[in-house]
Amino acid sequence: HPSKPLYTPEPDVCHELLGHVPMFADRDFADFSQEIGLASLGASDEDILKLARCYWHSVEFGLCREGGKNKAYGAGLLSSFGELEYSCKERTEIEIHEQVGKIDGDGMPLCPEIKPWDPAVAAMQDFPITTYQPVYFLAESLQDAKLKMRRYCEMLPRPFFALYNAQTETVHIDRPVRRSMGVPEASPAG
Repeated sequence: HPSKPLYTPEPDVCHELLGHVPMFADRDFADFSQEIGLASLGASDEDILKLARCYWHSVEFGLCREGGKNKAYGAGLLSSFGELEYSCKERTEIEIHEQVGKIDGDGMPLCPEIKPWDPAVAAMQDFPITTYQPVYFLAESLQDAKLKMRRYCEMLPRPFFALYNAQTETVHIDRPVRRSMGVPEASPAG
């Protein structure tokens, strides 16, 4: 966006091609993303919101450790030079202590808070969509992120469990599901 060259809130082809496409070539990342999709099948509206927050804090804005440094794997970071620099900049403990929670003259946080990747925590963390993120979640690796996400998804209450079969390219469910007919009626406001 011309008004903010280091950050654009609008989805664009750069975001898709530079952010999402290369990451799906990584097996752990592809499996991670699929875990979220499968967990959404049959999930309650409340759990869909939790999964959406997990998606935001990982697939869009996730960080992981590599070679002792924080690296971006979220497409929102990979496609935004300014936010990539902001999220992965090495800071001293003193800088972090002095800057976390403080805002600059443009209303942007001086320093983000970086929390360990925990889907249960990420599921409850709200986020802004028009500014740099004030909070990022850091996984030890993409495999670590995937395993933690899988454990979280397995604990979500659902009427059935869905599993993807890569050989047949089909989704299997573990029990019969009755299909409802028509459009559900809205419940009366109460």
